Amino acid sequence: MDFFNMMLFEGIAEQECRAMMDCFGVQMRQFDAGQTIFEYGSGNDQVGILQQGRASIVRIDSDGGRTVLERLEPGGVFGEMMSFPCVGADSIWVQCDEMCIVALIRYDQITKRCEKACRHHSRLVENMFGLMRQKAIALSERVEILSRRTIRDKLSAYFLLQSLKNGEEKFNLPFSYSALGEYICADRSAMMRELRKMKEEGLLQTKGRQIFLGKSFLEAAGVVDKL
Repeated sequence: MDFFNMMLFEGIAEQECRAMMDCFGVQMRQFDAGQTIFEYGSGNDQVGILQQGRASIVRIDSDGGRTVLERLEPGGVFGEMMSFPCVGADSIWVQCDEMCIVALIRYDQITKRCEKACRHHSRLVENMFGLMRQKAIALSERVEILSRRTIRDKLSAYFLLQSLKNGEEKFNLPFSYSALGEYICADRSAMMRELRKMKEEGLLQTKGRQIFLGKSFLEAAGVVDKL
């Protein structure tokens, strides 16, 4: 993904972007799979922009339970200004799922008053608020899924959301089934049993990571005419 084509720099010419990057002292860093990019609650005031690769925001609770809070794709932004509160002994960090290249910018460099009142600096702040809005929407979607009582209800809510975003009854999971279990906070074995039952009932079919939602699933959700 072209660094300057990311949403953070939307509406800003590449030349102006490069000037700001020099002014802000942006650090470009590479991380290998499994490495920690950022830890919440550590006092780190940097904003991270994922340029290449995929990463996850992961929470480990006091009992050692692991929960994936968010999946980050190229263009994804993270940092304390979009903070996930740590409760008690919980730890939250951004971890590489594969090799990643990340741009790190000090948050105060973005939000400080520009002495020249540059138009492109103001646009950058507007874009940052837009990213924060997207983050809020993503978190709202996650709450909607996790608020469901059963594993089947959580799977159905997640599958329906992905199908509507894709505009058709089939879509590819953005991560593995193990990661899906972590995302919906369900035991993987129990989740796979529920998936088998849904397939046996004709609600859906799977081929690797591709999910095909059946007519009965879509009719029950009332979205046949929307796809």
